[in-house]
Amino acid sequence: MSPDPVLAVTDLVKHFPVGTGMPGARPVVRALDGVSFELRAGETLGIVGESGCGKSTLARTIVGLERPTSGSVTFRGRDVHAERGRSLAALRRKIQIVLQDPYSSLNPRRAIRDTLLQPFEIHPDVLPRNKRLARVKELCDLVGLNPEHLDRYPFQFSGGQRQRIGIARALALEPEVIVCDEPVSALDVSIQAQVVNLFQRLQSELGLAYVFIAHDLSVVRHMSDRIGVMYLGKMVELGPGAEVYDTSYHPYTQALVSAVPVPDPTADRSGRRLLQGDPPSPVSPPSGCRFRTRCWQATDLCAQTSPELAVPDGAAAHEVACHFPLLPNAS
Repeated sequence: MSPDPVLAVTDLVKHFPVGTGMPGARPVVRALDGVSFELRAGETLGIVGESGCGKSTLARTIVGLERPTSGSVTFRGRDVHAERGRSLAALRRKIQIVLQDPYSSLNPRRAIRDTLLQPFEIHPDVLPRNKRLARVKELCDLVGLNPEHLDRYPFQFSGGQRQRIGIARALALEPEVIVCDEPVSALDVSIQAQVVNLFQRLQSELGLAYVFIAHDLSVVRHMSDRIGVMYLGKMVELGPGAEVYDTSYHPYTQALVSAVPVPDPTADRSGRRLLQGDPPSPVSPPSGCRFRTRCWQATDLCAQTSPELAVPDGAAAHEVACHFPLLPNAS
């Protein structure tokens, strides 16, 4: 991996107004509230968290499908949301997305041939017209699809095959960064393993960098060089994948790890932390630390001051946003 970041997300904020009323006076959903991280070339950064924590909004904002309320997303020093016209089109070629649902992310009225040719129609300067079909067939081979099936429609493929089509479409313009928004959550477990292995092989062959978003912490651990844990629009822990999983400091991360199923019925479960209740509303999050309403060690300080990401004592390259970071996996 390169030591220089290929992608930098800095203090990213995205609020969605809800209800009716005058602009500026309407309540907002605080989907993202100051998320920051860097991604190096060839690296996989896993993002985990409960539903509604802002993971998909983060993905859509990184690739430019949503404009941030404030903060920035920069690709090799260029602000993704400040570019316009041809400059923006050239930049978007370098950051692509694989969406969650392979059943709805493909146009049912388009044959797969047309779906995979579409990126070259949008960016006609990438390849001459007489070379595009050959490139489409190369993409099929790359992701394990039969080029003879290019005239079929999405309903004629399985879920795993449809996701491979989505991956081929993301690869068409030779990106450097691919944002994977829960790309295996809609697939059977056996197919999940095949798609995860495909992502890893493509990364090795093409030098891709991934932002890999998922619910399944075990999948993220298998895929990721580093893991970021999100809660209610905030990044609460960020560090090397094995450390975040095995030596987590934030109470929320420890609760997530405790929720991972253990196949051994004789395993000791006495130290497991199970969260009570649901996350607060992102329209009116708690003051101070947003996790305090579900945290077993919250104090008045947690209600008054929001903790910032910092390196706890005894850790290296591992950040946690907690006033009282626990000893790794302490109960």
